[in-house]
Amino acid sequence: MVFKLIRPAPLTEQKRSRDGCIYLYRAMKFIGWLPPKQGVLRYVYLTWTLMTFVWCTTYLPLGFLGSYMTQIKAFSPGEFLTSLQVCINAYGSSVKVAITYSMLWRLIKAKNILDQLDLRCTAMEEREKIHRVVARSNHAFLIFTFVYCGYAGSTYLSSVLSGRPPWQLYNPFIDWHDGTLKLWVASTLEYMVMSGAVLQDQLSDTYPLIYTLILRAHLDMLRERIRRLRSDGNLSEAESYEELVKCVMDHKLILRYCAIIKPVISGTIFTQFLLIGLVLGLTLINVFFFSDIWTGIASFMFVITILLQTFPFCYTCNLIMEDCESLTHAIFQSNWVDASRRYKTTLLYFLQNVQQPIVFIAGGIFQISMSSNISVAKFAFSVITITKQMNIADKFKTD
Repeated sequence: MVFKLIRPAPLTEQKRSRDGCIYLYRAMKFIGWLPPKQGVLRYVYLTWTLMTFVWCTTYLPLGFLGSYMTQIKAFSPGEFLTSLQVCINAYGSSVKVAITYSMLWRLIKAKNILDQLDLRCTAMEEREKIHRVVARSNHAFLIFTFVYCGYAGSTYLSSVLSGRPPWQLYNPFIDWHDGTLKLWVASTLEYMVMSGAVLQDQLSDTYPLIYTLILRAHLDMLRERIRRLRSDGNLSEAESYEELVKCVMDHKLILRYCAIIKPVISGTIFTQFLLIGLVLGLTLINVFFFSDIWTGIASFMFVITILLQTFPFCYTCNLIMEDCESLTHAIFQSNWVDASRRYKTTLLYFLQNVQQPIVFIAGGIFQISMSSNISVAKFAFSVITITKQMNIADKFKTD
């Protein structure tokens, strides 16, 4: 079966929460982020890692700058905006990739905590939830892959068929003006570099969503365990107290999991928040004033990729805050009225800790949520308004 992991596996198979990251880590291995621990292959692989960082993370943003310095007069307004919107995003992508790669050990360590959380998932309904979140996480990564690859492919084909390279990166060795063959060669080389950069960018954009989807599944299972506290008449008071202590320890593990991934998420989302409004604004100006049908399709795909970089994750952050509030309600509504003094004291301690919601902060400044995402995205309309009021589009066309 093609893409088997996007469907929930039968309960006869043993799945773990970390399996939701399988597609993510396969892509990391392909792009050169997960070298073998030892042997000759490690050094061969690290050569590949170096190549991807040189071409996709370093050359790409510098290639845009080189083209502006050498052939800015050859750009039409639409070509320049198409290039500029990707150029700005490429610089942001390089920063996000550097942050993600330098803190990759945190993401790997977080999977070990997921293994500890999985030890408590013995009931059939809990195993079923793990199977569902594994499928949902891999499915989300696959959707991102299709959208991101769709943008790169549509831009490549629409530009070449229009008689120009897709991004017009600086290339001192091949002049695409010298015939159709060199146009296709230069464009294909650009496409290969951009495809690597797109995959790196996708990895930086999808890991927050995947890791928080798995987090929500464990919050949901913890809530159900809390609701079952002291509901089994066959358990003694001491055994019920032990179940409560296990729930407290589960919550502590969840907080440890969040503490490990928060620094990575903080840097990458903060970088994206700084860029999303400007990049969206330039793209929409290009669509409204300068695009033909083919560049319009490519720009539309680019808008979708920009929105996917933050909106799904920010929405998930809102849901996590609601999940934390549900945990508080579940504790308060559990069967504690006639419990022992020790049980009530521990429950009160648990309630006080759970009342502090799990919040992700971008760069130590913005709380990551839908409202903050919409606020930074609104800058796109400010860019469009300024363009209209100053007649910048008409001046570009006239020049």
